[in-house]
Amino acid sequence: MSEEYQLDEVDRRVIHALMADARNTSAPSIAEGLGVSAGTVRNRIGRLEDAGVIRGYHAHVDFERADGRLTNLYLCNAPVAERESVAAKVRTVPGVVHVRELMTGRRNLHVLAVGEDIADLRRVARALSSLGIEIEDEDLVQADSYLPYAPYAPEREDERRGTFSDFVSLTGGSEIVEATIGEGAPIDGLTLSEAGDRGLLGEDTLVISVDRGESVVTPRGDTVLRAGDKVTLFSRGDVPDETLAALRNVE
Repeated sequence: MSEEYQLDEVDRRVIHALMADARNTSAPSIAEGLGVSAGTVRNRIGRLEDAGVIRGYHAHVDFERADGRLTNLYLCNAPVAERESVAAKVRTVPGVVHVRELMTGRRNLHVLAVGEDIADLRRVARALSSLGIEIEDEDLVQADSYLPYAPYAPEREDERRGTFSDFVSLTGGSEIVEATIGEGAPIDGLTLSEAGDRGLLGEDTLVISVDRGESVVTPRGDTVLRAGDKVTLFSRGDVPDETLAALRNVE
């Protein structure tokens, strides 16, 4: 295990900003929101890099769009005692673009590879097998997303987040909100269609999951929302205040 590095609030805010959009985020823009100098932010970034907290900045590439190539995820089993050395060898296999080592006994090595076609991906599979790795499962990757870590985000002055479990702001101005519907909330007992018709869900707001504890319901127009449901909302902009109010308890 690497040595722990103690973060303060400035460190956390710097990391959140870089995770959201490292390419288009400058030290002065981070500094403005923190009330410190740009030099302070640059120094913090340098210290975080030196400590190995920030380990690099990588381009997130859609290989299918860029070159019509396929991206495949291999879920592998490597001998626990040899996992680190095996992972180092995997990184040398042509086509491999990401290797993740897990602490679990099985499926403890996740390998992401890019190939021109299925035959190319089979070549990667053979190369992995030749290293003594068992491929337990594999699948083509359709899409993946990277989000900033929400607990490192700045608090909002208007405290819109106050009664909700999580807000995540995405690049491009979109937002994801996870909220639990309160007892007697305006949206309690309505179907998604009824909530939309009454203007309680914004036109650009989509309910993407409804968690009822014992089960996760696939949202449809006739899905009835109930108090206690944990709903996840996606909006192309900020989730409207009217929608947030519709989820709260009636006081």
